[in-house]
Amino acid sequence: MKLVTFVIPSDPQVMPLLGLLIDNDCTVVDLQAGRQAIAGTSSPFLIDMLAFLDAGEAARETVYEIRDFVINQRPPATTYPLNEVVLLSPVPRPRSIRDCMVFKKHLIQATRTVVKWRSPALAKLDAWMETIRGKPLISLPKVWYEFPIYYKGNPFSVVGTDAQVHWPAYTEKLDYELEIGIFIGKTGCNITPEEAHKYIAGYTIYNDFSARDIQLREMAGRLGPAKGKDFDTGNAIGPYLVTPDEIPNPYNLTMSASINGEEWSRGNSSDMHFSFEEIIAYISQDETLYPGEFIGSGTVGNGCGLELDRWLKRGDLVELNVESLGVLQNVIV
Repeated sequence: MKLVTFVIPSDPQVMPLLGLLIDNDCTVVDLQAGRQAIAGTSSPFLIDMLAFLDAGEAARETVYEIRDFVINQRPPATTYPLNEVVLLSPVPRPRSIRDCMVFKKHLIQATRTVVKWRSPALAKLDAWMETIRGKPLISLPKVWYEFPIYYKGNPFSVVGTDAQVHWPAYTEKLDYELEIGIFIGKTGCNITPEEAHKYIAGYTIYNDFSARDIQLREMAGRLGPAKGKDFDTGNAIGPYLVTPDEIPNPYNLTMSASINGEEWSRGNSSDMHFSFEEIIAYISQDETLYPGEFIGSGTVGNGCGLELDRWLKRGDLVELNVESLGVLQNVIV
């Protein structure tokens, strides 16, 4: 299933609705309206995405029933053309945001850009050592290979696809990040890697917009990122929550980013050093995870402007495209 949270621009009095895509992703089913068409009553499971995730298997069975009924019967006032609604983030306010960094190539290339700025001679030495000796000077700390490192983001700054992202006044180097992420769908603690797949409600695309100049200054103080990541509209998540049954192998998804129609980035989820199952197992050690919490993968290799030393500007259209997950697009204002 591809689940969405949406609003109807023609009826601004209506609160955000929980929806499901059908008809080759061209039609949105209003799940609560579908439930009322079947049973004559609404369902507490379908108030919003968090209620749906909290309810677990019972809610999923209800949605399957509604989907089949709407496809076969087409009751009135239960569907909308996708191009007539506005999609919010699948979970407009996640219960938490954790973002990892599990792509080695991204970290190496981002570090090389910073070294190039600060010490051109060292950057040349690194390139020479890789070319001549096959072993670059720049490497990752040992701890990176031992467990999935992550930081916590701001769930109040989440926006969905087509939303405007506001350029923070304090930065001169705004950047995008091409990531995938998961929403937790089940409460659990001390989850094993073998059982962790049962806790993944679905997958989505994540753009962790970043103020790079501020981020680098903050992290020189051995803590952060703080204002390098935390600003209104800085966490774009969407366009859908795609359930695991729709994705045979989440670790072989082609990922790309385009700016104003020009491709800047291309990578693949197969390069993740830790799987989401391993990440869940690590995070849940003596810490309970709850439905609606979000976990990002971190940036895929080649997946941001910092790696390329190319930078966004106001007015840019940023499009992240991930195989099976759709397109997440935002305009910088």
